Amino acid sequence: MSFLSRIMVLKSQAHFSSGVYNRFGGPSGSLPLEGSRKKKAGQAKSRVGLLILGFTALYGVIGGRLVEYGMKDPEVVSSILPPDRLMASRPDILDRNGEVLATDIRTVSLFAEPNKIVDADEAIEKLSTILPDLDVKGTYKKLSVKSSHFAWLRRQLTPKQQSQILALGIPGIGFRPEKRRFYPGGPTASHILGYVNIDNRGVAGMEKYIDDQGLADLASVGMTSDQPLEPVKLSIDLRVQNIVRDVVINAVTNYEAKGAGAVVLNIHTGEVLGMASAPDFDPNNPQEGAKEGWLNRMSNGTFEMGSTFKTFSTAMALDSGKVSINDSFDASRPIRIGGFTINDFHGKRRWLTVPEIFEYSSNIGTAKMIDIVGIELQKEYLTRFGLLTKMQTELPEVKMPSQPKVWKKINSVTISFGHGVSTTPLQTAVAGAALVNGGKLIEPTFLPRTREQADETAEVVVKKSTSDEIRYLFKLNGLKGSGRNADVPGFNVGGKTGTADKVVNGRYANDLNFNAFIAAFPIDNPQYVVLTFCDEPHNGEKGQTIASYTAAPMVRNIIRRAAPILGIEPQFGEDGSALLVSY
Repeated sequence: MSFLSRIMVLKSQAHFSSGVYNRFGGPSGSLPLEGSRKKKAGQAKSRVGLLILGFTALYGVIGGRLVEYGMKDPEVVSSILPPDRLMASRPDILDRNGEVLATDIRTVSLFAEPNKIVDADEAIEKLSTILPDLDVKGTYKKLSVKSSHFAWLRRQLTPKQQSQILALGIPGIGFRPEKRRFYPGGPTASHILGYVNIDNRGVAGMEKYIDDQGLADLASVGMTSDQPLEPVKLSIDLRVQNIVRDVVINAVTNYEAKGAGAVVLNIHTGEVLGMASAPDFDPNNPQEGAKEGWLNRMSNGTFEMGSTFKTFSTAMALDSGKVSINDSFDASRPIRIGGFTINDFHGKRRWLTVPEIFEYSSNIGTAKMIDIVGIELQKEYLTRFGLLTKMQTELPEVKMPSQPKVWKKINSVTISFGHGVSTTPLQTAVAGAALVNGGKLIEPTFLPRTREQADETAEVVVKKSTSDEIRYLFKLNGLKGSGRNADVPGFNVGGKTGTADKVVNGRYANDLNFNAFIAAFPIDNPQYVVLTFCDEPHNGEKGQTIASYTAAPMVRNIIRRAAPILGIEPQFGEDGSALLVSY
């Protein structure tokens, strides 16, 4: 019976005794009965007093212990508080089809109570047999502080390590449960997902984005729990992501390149279906890729994109109305300006039409078109295309493009064919999508987005007629120009290559290239843009190191494998040959 129940019973008994006498008692004023009643009342009061005294003592002890804990140093308190925070959940991250990209798993961490360690040397010697990379000096320092009641020794052990350490039977050693982030696909989508630190807090990628949306603030005030959270679904298709990364990794190996990257982008919604950058890392063990793998070259690396920029130069020339697609320009002689000579890689040494300038990738012809456009309008269009400003998207790792502080005529000319302005490959793909989707610039997203939602924020950057002409030029280049190596029978791939000399010690090096290819498919009714790049290749197809033999085949391999997954049906004629688009 509890203390409170006893009090109620005693009070009831005292009340009952008094009531019986009043109702059935003897003659009023009977002295013996009056004395007996007073005696019983006194006993009841004594018992209640004792109970109150007992309660006071009990709560006094509890209060004293709370004060004692409150006055201990944080290290001691941490041995009591961490479990709730260590077990706090992060939301699962899923691809667009519900496949798990990141999730929490339960694990344990090893701690010590130094005040209970009998022999620190012996404890460390035993632990080193299970944990050979244990920091001996650091651990000894922790265990030698006998006034300490808690110290972490190793976070996130494997079940095997836990069982082996338990078998050692070391006094003063224990385990605390916590959660660890697990990425089933390993490095498959590492630059998109990012990773978390030892305390399960987002450090990069979408993991950091999730924390920045409020999860980190809740964790800082202790309002997170171990209850499952609503999953976060991304726009990524894991099947496409696997293909994109596979092609990128193979490009680095096969072409002996410094790096490579690729993205598949829905041109009507801005959704990223797959994106990879190499070298990369495994988010389950991010430290191993710290030297090169952490850099997301697609969004956080800027490069001179070479002749892919001729797409934007041609678009602004046509859209401004100052140049017609039927116009011709003299490309028979090099341009000499500011002590520099502008020449063509494979010059035709004659007048070229606008489609021929695009097909033959003429620097001279492009420069003459931009000369008509003018520097100020060129800057305005490039800004409108989002190529001179920082790209807006969910990924935290986004780099600001670079451009000349002062635009002179020589800058305008070289920028027209992709030298002098450095942008990220992802924003180049976004700008390219705007030129084939009818003229709407849609910021990229790694979260699901409908076409209607995209249209609400889209900005019209060129006329639809300009977009139609760029699609025509893309297809022409895919059929007859430098984009032939990117074509996939039945899918009508169009696009533009870009081979830019790398800058080394302030000067362009003829033997080091940055190659890119921007493509759209199916070009008669584009749905997706694919951009690939290959940084400093040394052994492309047929031994060539230009974009036609490195970046273009990467596009071909991605579309060949990913198009059926994306629901794009190949178009073939009755004789089984691929149908070609006519304009």
